[in-house]
Amino acid sequence: MGLTSRPLLYAMGALAVACVGLTLRLWPRYAGRGPRALLGRFGAIAVTQLAIVATLGLAVNANFQFYASWHELLGLYDGAPAAVGKWGKGGTAGPVGDPSKGLVQPSGPDGLDKVHGLPKGRPDRVGRVESVRIVGKRTRAVDGAYVYLPPQYFQRPYARQRFPVVVALSGYPGGTFLLGQHLRLPQTAAGLIRSGRMQPTVIVMMRPTIAPPRDTQCMDVPGGPQAETFFARDVPDALRSHYRVGHDPGSWGVLGYSSGGSCALQLVMRHDRTYTAAAALSPDYKVSNDPTTGNLFGGGKDRIRRRQEHDLMWRLAHLPAPEVNVLVGTSRTGEKNYPAARAFLDAVRPPMTADSIVLGHGSHNFATWRRELPAALQWMSRSLTFPEDLVGNS
Repeated sequence: MGLTSRPLLYAMGALAVACVGLTLRLWPRYAGRGPRALLGRFGAIAVTQLAIVATLGLAVNANFQFYASWHELLGLYDGAPAAVGKWGKGGTAGPVGDPSKGLVQPSGPDGLDKVHGLPKGRPDRVGRVESVRIVGKRTRAVDGAYVYLPPQYFQRPYARQRFPVVVALSGYPGGTFLLGQHLRLPQTAAGLIRSGRMQPTVIVMMRPTIAPPRDTQCMDVPGGPQAETFFARDVPDALRSHYRVGHDPGSWGVLGYSSGGSCALQLVMRHDRTYTAAAALSPDYKVSNDPTTGNLFGGGKDRIRRRQEHDLMWRLAHLPAPEVNVLVGTSRTGEKNYPAARAFLDAVRPPMTADSIVLGHGSHNFATWRRELPAALQWMSRSLTFPEDLVGNS
C-alpha cells in the first residue's frame, strides 16, 4: 500500500483502535509488581502509542503530501521525481533523467487527483492543470510539477501566442500538492484571470528541492545537488521547449512561500537574465546550514565567498543591484521575520525595485499566505510583460 493511500491509513487506524482495546482488556493481567507485569505494561503502552502516532503521522502526510512514497520518505527513491544519491563532481543525485525523451514528460497524478476545486470543463473555457516531470538538460535531475494553463492557451485567437510564466515554489518539506490544495494557487489564479484582474499566465508549481528529503535551498551544492542550475537554467529551457511561453526574461517570474520564497529572491537576484520579478511570502534573506540541509557551502577557501553570495543583505551592500522587481509578504505581529523584511526592503536601491504586503497580524501558515496570494499574483501580472513574439516567427 502506498504511503498516502487511504487503505493504509484506515488499516493503521484500525490497528490503533485494536491496540487500545487490547490494552484495556489485558491491563488487569499486568497489575502485579514482578518483571513480567512491568514488561507487559510497558509493551502495551509502547505498542499502543506507536500505533496512534503512526496513524496521526499518516493522516497528516496524506493531507499535506510531505512525502509521496515510502522510497521518498526513506531517501531511497529510484524513480522520478528525485532522491538523495551519490554524487560525483558536477553530477546529479538520485535518478538520472533522459533528455532524449523530452525535457517535459507526462507523469502520474502525483496527488493532483486529490486537489479540490481545480477547473472542470473544456480547457478553452476553464483552463487545465497538468502533472508532468521536468528533466534537466544540464543537471539531468528529474522533478515533478503541476502546470496550470489558462483558458486562453487553448483558444483559437491565441493559437500562436506565447504566455508569461510564473514558477511557483512550495516551502520545505512541502511539495506541489500543497501549492494546489492548501495555497490554492491555480484556483486563485483562474479566478483572477476570469475576472480580468490578472493577465493569462502559465503557472508552474514545484517544490524547492531536487534531492528530497534533503533541503537544497535552491543552491548548487559543491559536489552535491545542482538545484540552482536546475531552477535557473534547466526548468526555463524545458518549459520553453514544451509550452508556448515567452523567451524574454521580462515575461518570467518566480513566486514562493517560506523556503520557496527564499528561493524566489535568491533566483531573481542571482539570475536576472532568467527571472525579472519575484514574489516572496515569509522568506528568509540568507542561506544557512541546518540539520535538513547538511553542508551547503562545501569546504576550502571558497566556502566563505559562497556563504556571502547567498546572503541577500550582503549582496545589496557589496554588489551592483540587479534590474529586477521584488515583492515581500510579511506581518507586523505573528511572524518573526518582520524586522528582517523591513531591513531588506530598506536596503533595496535602483535599478532594483521593491514592494511589500504587510499584514497587521499573520502567522507562518497557509491562512496568512492565502490572504497575500491574490495581491501577489496581481503584482506579478503587472510586473511581467506579455510576450510579443509569436510561435513560428523567426
